Amino acid sequence: MIPAPFDYVRAGSAEEAVALLGEHGDDAKLLAGGMSLLPLMKLRLATPAVLVDVGRVRDLSYVRDGGDHVAVGALTRHRDLETSELLARECPVLASVAAQVGDPQVRHRGTIGGSVAHADPASDLPATLLALDATCVVRGPAGERELPATELFLGFLETALAPDELLVELRVPKIPGAGFSYQKFNRRAQDWAMVGAVAVRNGATRVALVNMGTTPLRARGVEEALAGGASPAEAAERAAEGTEPSTDVNASAEYREHLARVLVRRALEAAGAGSGA
Repeated sequence: MIPAPFDYVRAGSAEEAVALLGEHGDDAKLLAGGMSLLPLMKLRLATPAVLVDVGRVRDLSYVRDGGDHVAVGALTRHRDLETSELLARECPVLASVAAQVGDPQVRHRGTIGGSVAHADPASDLPATLLALDATCVVRGPAGERELPATELFLGFLETALAPDELLVELRVPKIPGAGFSYQKFNRRAQDWAMVGAVAVRNGATRVALVNMGTTPLRARGVEEALAGGASPAEAAERAAEGTEPSTDVNASAEYREHLARVLVRRALEAAGAGSGA
């Protein structure tokens, strides 16, 4: 439970963090809240030679009105999402899901950018951003670029971010009055979800899955069924289509497929999908 030796540097700004990443390349890892990276380092599943600490870059911690969207700084902590009046009014699903992340200690330390960039398929917030069709703002040596959340996650703990790029902002559409629900199944409240399903109904209904493959996934079969007039129960039967759930000490792949169908149905019903509302 002792990490391998590493060097530590603290970035004073996003620009300095990008420069440090460019200097150290693949040997460097960003440290924000540390809720995901540090446990991996203690188990020596991650052995970065250099930690670039961005946790005190305060200008990346905010929730702001962006006109047609809410702009969320990558270093905004889960607790700040949970208690944001702006999110509660304009995009309540993000605040609601943030309130279900881990336990109070994790929510007070963990950051949305760290959760998203870590790309753990069992994490709550990445799937929520998929269901919201959110946009990621990434900063690198050549400046900023926008990346749809649907293009961010490439594989297990792998994203489309280059080694010298930093996730600086998430942009979520304003959806006041939209129906939504996040349903997850775990053994204890603070555990990772065995399976989770988030549904957002704002005209069309979008559904995303937690822990049903190597990345967070959109449940495209469910969305297509709903668009074709299927009931929530009928659409939920397609929840496992295109997924690759794992078998581990917590559940078999078959059990996860069953959970996906059950949780998607519950999420759709709670979000009002298929109700004609």
